[in-house]
Amino acid sequence: MNISLLSILIIFYSLCLHYGIAINNITLSQSINDPETLSSNGFTLGFLSPPNSTNRYVGIWYMTESTVVWLANRNQPLRDSLGSFAISEDGNLVVMNGTKKVIWSSNVSNIATNSTCQLLDSGNLVLMDSAGDKVWESFKNPTDTLLPNMKITNNNKSGEKVELTSWKSPSDPSIGSFSLSIEPLNIPEGFIWNKTVAYWRTGPWTGDVFLGIPMMNSSYLNGYRLDYEEDGTVFLTYSYSNESYLAVFVLDWQGKFEQRFWDHEKKEWQVGWKAQSSECDVYGICGPFGICSVESSPICTCLEGFEPSNTEEWNSNNWTNGCVNRRTKLQCESAKTQNGSVNSKEDGFEKLEMIKVPEVTAFSWLKTEDSCRSQCMENCTCIAYSFDEEVGCMTWINNLTDMQQFSSGGSNLYIRLANSELSINDNEKDSKTTIITITVTVIVGTIIIVTCAYFLWKRSARKRKRDEFSRFNRGETIVVNTSDMKIEEQSEMELQELLLFDTETLSVATNNFDLSNKLGQGGFGPVYKGKLKDGKEIAVKRLSKASGQGLEEFMNEVVVISKLQHRNLVRLLGCCREGDEKMLIYEYMANKSLDKFVFGPPEHKFLDWGKRFNIIEGIARGLLYLHRDSRLRIIHRDLKASNILLDEELNPKISDFGLARIFGGHRDEANTARVVGTYGYMAPEYAMEGLFSEKSDVFSFGVLLLEIVSGKKNSSFYNNEESQSLLGFAWNLWNEENIVSIIDEGIYEGMKERDILRCVHIGLLCVQESARDRPNMATVISMLNSEIVNLPQPKQPAFIERNNIINSLSSEECLVLFSNNIVTLTNIQGR
Repeated sequence: MNISLLSILIIFYSLCLHYGIAINNITLSQSINDPETLSSNGFTLGFLSPPNSTNRYVGIWYMTESTVVWLANRNQPLRDSLGSFAISEDGNLVVMNGTKKVIWSSNVSNIATNSTCQLLDSGNLVLMDSAGDKVWESFKNPTDTLLPNMKITNNNKSGEKVELTSWKSPSDPSIGSFSLSIEPLNIPEGFIWNKTVAYWRTGPWTGDVFLGIPMMNSSYLNGYRLDYEEDGTVFLTYSYSNESYLAVFVLDWQGKFEQRFWDHEKKEWQVGWKAQSSECDVYGICGPFGICSVESSPICTCLEGFEPSNTEEWNSNNWTNGCVNRRTKLQCESAKTQNGSVNSKEDGFEKLEMIKVPEVTAFSWLKTEDSCRSQCMENCTCIAYSFDEEVGCMTWINNLTDMQQFSSGGSNLYIRLANSELSINDNEKDSKTTIITITVTVIVGTIIIVTCAYFLWKRSARKRKRDEFSRFNRGETIVVNTSDMKIEEQSEMELQELLLFDTETLSVATNNFDLSNKLGQGGFGPVYKGKLKDGKEIAVKRLSKASGQGLEEFMNEVVVISKLQHRNLVRLLGCCREGDEKMLIYEYMANKSLDKFVFGPPEHKFLDWGKRFNIIEGIARGLLYLHRDSRLRIIHRDLKASNILLDEELNPKISDFGLARIFGGHRDEANTARVVGTYGYMAPEYAMEGLFSEKSDVFSFGVLLLEIVSGKKNSSFYNNEESQSLLGFAWNLWNEENIVSIIDEGIYEGMKERDILRCVHIGLLCVQESARDRPNMATVISMLNSEIVNLPQPKQPAFIERNNIINSLSSEECLVLFSNNIVTLTNIQGR
């Protein structure tokens, strides 16, 4: 019986070795002979023949032989089925024919003779030395397919690059005419080349997306990443959080580039996205200063102010030579007109929306569109500019080639034209009589309107000041002016749903605001516990008359929070304004604010890691709602531990929306001359330049996350001997590979160490100095839930040392930074 069982096992092992079942590596003493295979996680290494061909190749395919993702001897086919794949005596991988002649080799020098080869679950074929280090891998020697975690690279200094190359034909896998590479231009872009001629390009990389691919998702959830390695190599890669989902990018023999994903139910590949879906996707199809649109007929038109280089060719749909002729010279190129008089009309810019911009000539880290425009205007060689919040200021001095008009996505492009060519002067070009008539009508109408408006304003200004809030109480539509936008949202029904309290009711509820009912002191005034006649407990925020929060902040908080409904946001029950009194009434939070639990014994001992993680996740979900899911897009601007309230079950609720700002339209960033918030939580671009966005809140969340994990205040390090902040302390521990030391001793559990350290990693990603490096809140939640498995390495945080902060601020700003008072010096307000 035992002998029989042993015989069966030997036979089974022999079959496995012969057919490659569950075998994924070979050593020096082994080889794979046609038709033997290696297999790993759906990938198979073996011998194959392309359609309509008898030639044999060693390659890797996924699921079926029709899906070849890599080939070894693509330019040296085997003519029969006698080939073999092995490790040679010099340690290299080789493909040999029936006479044992080497027709392909990995060609690595100076490697150990006892190397091994393994097919990984990712589809990467690796050759490893005796120490287990990779000395060669198929991912760095690709053919026509880009797999997850494979890198397309380019190093301008060394000339080394990893690129995709197409097959010559569907039956011939030898290197064809097309290649795909990443080009480290002023702003990196991806290109498909037809030999040496550009065939298609991605547009500039913004840090999240390529501007020339409108459908590209701009989050880490799709895992696209473009960055630089230490030696200056630029690389592009992608990955997916769902490891069961496989999508690949293939460059076919005709130069078409598309995404394919494996349908597990249908057991076949489906096409998800195509790079070239129309004629307009072909590089430079309309020539210089021509723009392509699939919705136009013909598809190519000249830019405003330009004429075809060859009208006859252009009219015959031969657009190669483009539109390099300007109808009118630029003012900066010709200071005098033909009659010798000085041309005083300055050049201007024509705005084109949703454009695939050309290859960028130069860029600078200017923070506003106005400064970008001024920079281009001051340089006569600058013929166009574009501004993107993530990229900065892009400018062009050469011919504008390969522009496309999208129906969505892209970027705004501003073309420099002579003043007479601007579209706002079209009427002047058409008819002098018409423009004179319009001008006179507009002037007279404007004078009448302005005069009437002035007297109406003088008449109603004082009345408006007296009854603005009275109108609010009656449920009328109001307009709240902020430094960033006008909010015209509150409908009569919504306002009537908001309870309006009188001071007498609130005074009775709080026992005349007795100190025994005081819950805490906020930046704009105290908060009291109260109980209404029906027994309902409330929290009353009584705004101090001497605080920095005036009617604007009060109205802002009422308008903003009354529209928010989320389990992780504090609920506003009503408001009160009588005379100088301004009060907000919230739901009562039994466990007060988070800072009491995290920073102060004995409460913090009660907050174990499970509860802290639930709080972290709840805050993240509340922020995501504010940024993306609420009716209004809201930036909180003052996220900190004392503004996180905890209910009876320790569920977190974000509070204090007095400094919140609403974004309208598609804006991602705004600028303010009045910087307000709490130092230690303010993002560097906001504290120093007044720029705030979703990423400002992400920075504050990162600081808060590190505080929750460590049990230490960011500000508690100001008197530290090394004068570091919590961010600097965490960064030093990270670099010393001792980050576990940051964990609060009261929550440390060996079984939870990995989860806690993952949160620290996420916190460091959130506090990176550059806003473009920080993830958005949707990505943070995916990271917290481990939907994104491989987290990127964090870069150095902002404000890691106190000295750095001092050096970066003016003397007046430094006074604010280290003052406990709520004061305003220059344009910065600390809380």
